Amino acid sequence: MSNTVTRIRLAVVAAAASIAVLAGCSSPAPSGDASAASCVPAKGKVTLQYWNTVPGMDQVVALWNKKNPNIQVQTKNISNDQYGTIGNALKAGKAPDLAQVGYDELPNLRTQNAFVDASACSAATAAKSKFVPWTWSQTSFGDTGVFALPQDTGPMALYVRSDIFTKHGLEIPKTWDEYAADAQKLHKADPDLSMTFFDPNNAEWFNGLLWQNNAEMYKYSGDTWHVTVASDQSRQVAEYWQKLIAAKLVRTDLAHGSTQMYAAYQKNQIASYIGAAWGYSMFRDNLPKQAGKWSIVPMPTWGSGGASGDWGGSTVAFMKGNKHLYESAKFNSWLNTDPEALALENKLGGLYPAATAGTKLPALSQGVPYYNNEKIFDVFADSSKNIDTSFTWGPTQKTVNLALQDAMAKAAAGSGTLADALSAAQAAALKSMKDQAIPAAAGK
Repeated sequence: MSNTVTRIRLAVVAAAASIAVLAGCSSPAPSGDASAASCVPAKGKVTLQYWNTVPGMDQVVALWNKKNPNIQVQTKNISNDQYGTIGNALKAGKAPDLAQVGYDELPNLRTQNAFVDASACSAATAAKSKFVPWTWSQTSFGDTGVFALPQDTGPMALYVRSDIFTKHGLEIPKTWDEYAADAQKLHKADPDLSMTFFDPNNAEWFNGLLWQNNAEMYKYSGDTWHVTVASDQSRQVAEYWQKLIAAKLVRTDLAHGSTQMYAAYQKNQIASYIGAAWGYSMFRDNLPKQAGKWSIVPMPTWGSGGASGDWGGSTVAFMKGNKHLYESAKFNSWLNTDPEALALENKLGGLYPAATAGTKLPALSQGVPYYNNEKIFDVFADSSKNIDTSFTWGPTQKTVNLALQDAMAKAAAGSGTLADALSAAQAAALKSMKDQAIPAAAGK
């Protein structure tokens, strides 16, 4: 979707806390949690504030408002500076009732006591069975409460310019080795044509590639976070892309979602795109003249297995200071589980729903005109089934991502390597946890 990556990766005010934070189903709850907030219905009409970055969300909210005159919702698009806006509002004590927060940002904001526990609301707790299990575990922090409801996920796949592949006699790559061979063949045939681009300022995308290779970045045991950002699996991914960059087979001068990126695709300079489910609307909306030229296929793998990765996805969090938790839980549940709402969110904003019912939407079982009427969501559904559900985000992920991006940018410019960037990110993870008195050690 247009500007989707913005809502996933913009910075948040640095966290400062002394608690270990849970990001995955196997991690512990923060110590000193307050009990669930009261969940009592208001006596009159209520107006909720909901901040998000999804295109067309105002129309989804309008549908709710039409059906619920006593619980009205005002929506604000904060895609220009998602986490800066949220962070400033929290500091000022003026946070909205609900806000869109990416899975990887939940731990950071949790350390700032940014959320309120809605587990006293039956509408919130009853929603658990309606979501893909791994998404629920990340929003509930190991079932210690309900701090957010899952909204969408980002199972990854390979977007292919079918006409370019056909012209140069390329087969759809099933492995990363085949993808590299295709990249070399393509660039040799036309030096102005690259297989894809590598955005060094997009740690979340790179993390998705690590996720696919079972490169667990963190483990929690013995009351300690074991940091494995620079594992052998991570280095395998880094060294692969380092070779492509060194051979100039991929471009490094394009930022994801930028005007320059779309221009490169428009000029037929790039033949493929490694992206997530939500990206399908980006090309549809920004490159309308290329309708019928794109296909979506499974992402290349590291071996015979079909493992995939996840890039992005978001939740709708119950924010600190929420005075209408009962009404917020009702709206949040409807927004992320109601078939009519999910269908509209997918159509307008490109969201790939986290709700299990979402995969059964008619729109997700039909061919998509822009993509040759191919059933592209079948590819994403299979990708979703092959994602490692034990993957865990660390409690200082924002700091780690920034360190990774800084070092990757240097590597792309010829100073250091992507493997060095992993080492820098590992060091940043350990230091940031130590600075916040979070027990951590380098893992094996």
